[in-house]
Amino acid sequence: MPSIAGCSSSIMAVKSDEISRSNGETTPQKRRLRSNADLVMHESPISSPLKRKSPRRCVDSSPNTPTNGIEKLEKKCKSPVKKILSKVFSEKPNWNPKDVKQVSAVKELLHVSTAPSSAVCREDEQKRVFDFCKACIEQEKAGSLYVCGCPGTGKSLSMEKVKQCLVDWAKEAGFQPPDVLTMNCSSLTKTSEIFNKVMEKNQPGKKVNGSTSPLKHLQNLYSQQPKSLGSKMMLIIADELDYLITKDCAVLYDLFMLTTFPFSRCILIGVANAIDLADRFLPRLKSLNCKPMVITFRAYSKDQILRILQERLMAVPHTVFHPQALELCARKVAAASGDMRKALCVCRSAIEILEAELRESTSILTSDKELSQQKTAPTCIITIENDIVRIDHMAVALSKAFRSPTVDTIQSLPQHQQMILCAAVKFFRGGKKDTTVGEVCFLYLK
Repeated sequence: MPSIAGCSSSIMAVKSDEISRSNGETTPQKRRLRSNADLVMHESPISSPLKRKSPRRCVDSSPNTPTNGIEKLEKKCKSPVKKILSKVFSEKPNWNPKDVKQVSAVKELLHVSTAPSSAVCREDEQKRVFDFCKACIEQEKAGSLYVCGCPGTGKSLSMEKVKQCLVDWAKEAGFQPPDVLTMNCSSLTKTSEIFNKVMEKNQPGKKVNGSTSPLKHLQNLYSQQPKSLGSKMMLIIADELDYLITKDCAVLYDLFMLTTFPFSRCILIGVANAIDLADRFLPRLKSLNCKPMVITFRAYSKDQILRILQERLMAVPHTVFHPQALELCARKVAAASGDMRKALCVCRSAIEILEAELRESTSILTSDKELSQQKTAPTCIITIENDIVRIDHMAVALSKAFRSPTVDTIQSLPQHQQMILCAAVKFFRGGKKDTTVGEVCFLYLK
């Protein structure tokens, strides 16, 4: 029995050795890989620090790493807000507000009378007006259009762009370019003078008899078939149309009625601020089914004002405004009125405030040379920050623009005079239309 047990134990030992050997022979490669990996891991901290590379360098130096993936990763890491700010603020060098030429160039760009190359944020309205005029020329049919909106919403500028595009389109399409008459009704000495201008544009050098008025002549002309076929259309753009409003509204009514005659070739575009001008002053046109088409220009929003300001400042090779200062201007103007002209005036005023601040700072620095020599680094920082229009400059300009002059006058009065005004206001709020100085004095003493 012991011999058998010993034999069996020896057999089991041999089998276990064979199994262990077989295991060692079947997985030698795995053991080597693990040992090599472990060896590398153990050796890496001992290796020279000169051979260590940063993860970014390792990725770049790897030949199997695609470059497109790195570029996409870097693009994702960049913030879009920082990218926009870098375009507006960082890419351009700061300007020199002490340079007269640079300041005058920026002010000229921000002037109300400077027309930009394109009417930004008014593409839809321009397209509607252009399509209307285009259809009239193609069909050789007269028509009337009324453009309305708050002041400073780009009405007049859009009409100028439409006029240019319409003439260019007519030449390219093979039509005769229309005769264009653009006028500001506020410059007319008489309201009926507008018919003289229309007749002079329609028939240059034509003299009218004293018995026939220009209006009658135009009515007779558009009531008869023209002698020559293919005569030109006429585009009439009447800006500030509300200056033609009279007690009986006869001039305004006769002007729009010129487009209703059978052989009329007039395309009339009236521009004014009142939205309901056609309904209030031209009710007869609605009864005759001749009411003009109305296109409304809404007030600019914050984003639109900011975009227009940035478009104007793109022509300047320097950074003039801090981005947050422009955003503050856009927000305040959009909340108040949406008038783009107001925003331009505020920006010009902010530049003037910056100029005054720099003049004051330079006078202080020149008077105290020792202080400026001791603190050279802080003065450099101040000059760099003062090179552009900041938020505080824009805030002062906005307060000046939207402050009422009446309130300023009342605030400048002495205290007792302000109390007298308060007593008078309290008295008239009671419902009385007139009073005496004695009664106001009694309320003041009371």
